[in-house]
Amino acid sequence: MSNPTIKVDVSEPASTADVMGLHILVNGIKINEADVFQEAQNHPAEDEKDALFAAARALVVRELLSQEAKTLGIVAIPESDFSGKVETIEEATIRTLLDSEVDVPVAGPDECRQFYQNNPRKFESAPLYEARHILLSASPEDAAGRNELRNQANHLTELLKQDPGQFSDMAKELSDCPSGKVGGSLGQLTRGSTVREFEEAMVKMEEGELSSKPLESRYGFHIIYLDRKISGTALPFESVQERISAWMGAAAWSKAVSQYVSILIGKATISGINLEAADGPLVQ
Repeated sequence: MSNPTIKVDVSEPASTADVMGLHILVNGIKINEADVFQEAQNHPAEDEKDALFAAARALVVRELLSQEAKTLGIVAIPESDFSGKVETIEEATIRTLLDSEVDVPVAGPDECRQFYQNNPRKFESAPLYEARHILLSASPEDAAGRNELRNQANHLTELLKQDPGQFSDMAKELSDCPSGKVGGSLGQLTRGSTVREFEEAMVKMEEGELSSKPLESRYGFHIIYLDRKISGTALPFESVQERISAWMGAAAWSKAVSQYVSILIGKATISGINLEAADGPLVQ
């Protein structure tokens, strides 16, 4: 299980100097401590120092871009996104600056096809599974009840190993899932259509296989029978070319903007933070 991320507590901020070592200046302009702590809420991390560093880095980059836009006399008109949210003047100015100054190459058909050929697993239809199950439902809080049903589920599994043909009848009689009315059939399933534990067990099974032991989930205990597994098939290049072009365009844009920001950093006088020690892209 991954470690939980934390967010910085802004109710009692310490000082960026306590965490970063120095006050941060970008060409003589100070990055306010309060802004760093507020920005840190957008950069969850396992360690407070990591969150504050990511926040400070983001604010330094934003300040550099704003200063460059002012130097170039960039004038911007805020736009709204698909949800109707309107940009701030700063956001519009930075967007206009990047549109004007960053040249992003467009991926052509040949580049897209090469990407398609080099990454075949990315362009397959989702595999399909046809499965049945018997659910013995139990509340997560009912420890005694769950233990009793676990024993019952183990017993039913052993019976079904001896005679899998009675699965549908047993599902109709005992399953607590509405699917029991149709012999436990869940129809065609894709990844993400069941709870994680069920899916992880199902994808490892072979056609005609009964689960070797009951599967426990928050709903109770499942006995699974996999009737059919249909592997994913390769999607034709023509149907994914536009998607590939968009992916490659986004990657090229990110790389070009990072290079542009690196040039600005090289020309700037920055104190209080070492951007050369940054782990990851300068622009996110």
